[in-house]
Amino acid sequence: MDRLRFRRLVVATALIVSVCLLGQRSVARAEGWRAGAAKAAITPKQPMWMAGYGGRTKPSEGAIHDLWAKVLILEDGEGRKAALVTLDLCGIGRDLSLKIRDRLKTEVGIDRDRAVLACSHTHSGPVVGDNLIGMYPLDDTQRQLVSKYADFLADAIVETAAKAHRQLAPATLGWGTGRADFAVNRRTNQEPRVPVLREQLALQGPVDHDVPVLQVQGSDHKPLAVVCGYACHCTVLSGYEFCGDYAGFAQLAIEKNNPGAQAMFVAGCGGDQNPLPRRTVELAKNYGDQLGEAVQRVLGTPLQSITTPLKADYTEIDLEFGTLPTRAQLDKDAQSTTLAIANRAKSLIKTLETKGSLPTSYPYPVQVWRLGDLNWVFLGGEVVVDYSLRIKRNLGSSHTWVSAYSNDVCAYIPSLRVLREGGYEGATSMVYYGRPTVWSEKVEEQIIDAVRRAAIAVDAIRKPKD
Repeated sequence: MDRLRFRRLVVATALIVSVCLLGQRSVARAEGWRAGAAKAAITPKQPMWMAGYGGRTKPSEGAIHDLWAKVLILEDGEGRKAALVTLDLCGIGRDLSLKIRDRLKTEVGIDRDRAVLACSHTHSGPVVGDNLIGMYPLDDTQRQLVSKYADFLADAIVETAAKAHRQLAPATLGWGTGRADFAVNRRTNQEPRVPVLREQLALQGPVDHDVPVLQVQGSDHKPLAVVCGYACHCTVLSGYEFCGDYAGFAQLAIEKNNPGAQAMFVAGCGGDQNPLPRRTVELAKNYGDQLGEAVQRVLGTPLQSITTPLKADYTEIDLEFGTLPTRAQLDKDAQSTTLAIANRAKSLIKTLETKGSLPTSYPYPVQVWRLGDLNWVFLGGEVVVDYSLRIKRNLGSSHTWVSAYSNDVCAYIPSLRVLREGGYEGATSMVYYGRPTVWSEKVEEQIIDAVRRAAIAVDAIRKPKD
């Protein structure tokens, strides 16, 4: 073989080897995850008004256990990052949520479609920002505390996210689904009769008892984070001590059973679901233990691995209101002896006078992540169970996780059925959120269409042919 041919052969061989090595590195890069987790206690250090119930008459008195902001940062093999933030809080409103997510973008490099702020909706946390603010008889001192706490919370979340980001390290992801049976449809079952109805096999109404679980392990196969969900209100407790309610106790149980893991809870579509019976710490701990046991059973089975990059989509739709109140109706409501009704009317009158009209819609957030075969839907507000059942029925109940109370706890989100039935979830709760009126009858289809479009964007369903 002459020298020229030999050199050409060497060069060609080197090119082939280089391409193969690059291809191997590309495959490894595409399948490799990195993850980091961190948490910060967010329990107020002084007495504050508590969120969730309008019947409380004084600020908090101590705590049963700490409230937490927890952050899980994921980085897929293509270098794109996502942040799941879970909060032991009743809710946060749009303005504060946007402020936090904007800071996550500028300070941590997390795009909005890949940042989720998920509240557990515990009714034993502090009032936060302007969320449900019209239902509480706050004096000036308490209003200042609420405002300062919102600033503290934003700083705590961003700082914790930055800490989790600094801890990014190789990780593996897996998921599965279990069951827990304590959630009861509160619209169709009278609370005092629930034990008897359960014994008689006579409980009524739709429920979603799935317990979806995401496990993140480090390269040493030790647990880094365990994320779980459940569709049920965190309303076991109604006293004056801060507490994560059953979800807080569940996280404590999960961390006890999985040393080194950070347990995180993401509430499901439990707007019309309650843990029944309730009202004692013993019951809250019992439900938490039940949820923790369900999670542990999932972790004891082979999990579905997640190896493909995360795909994400985020949108805000103009969710339409129904018939708006007249000025005469607002003037009448402003004289009401019910604090929430009077406060809402006064706020809406101010809007009329400054802007000339009331809003006809609300910017409602819809977000979808696709992790391997897992479709993860995040909806804002207190979403009723009909949504999770419908979405899972169509996207595939075996590989779909539907979360609520995410990014903006703006109001109750009724299905068309619940809207037409009325009641608290369908109508009267809008007063407490300060919304001008009930949602229009387009509410369910507007949200489902947004979920469908987001699912198409992340390849959860095929784009329809023209």
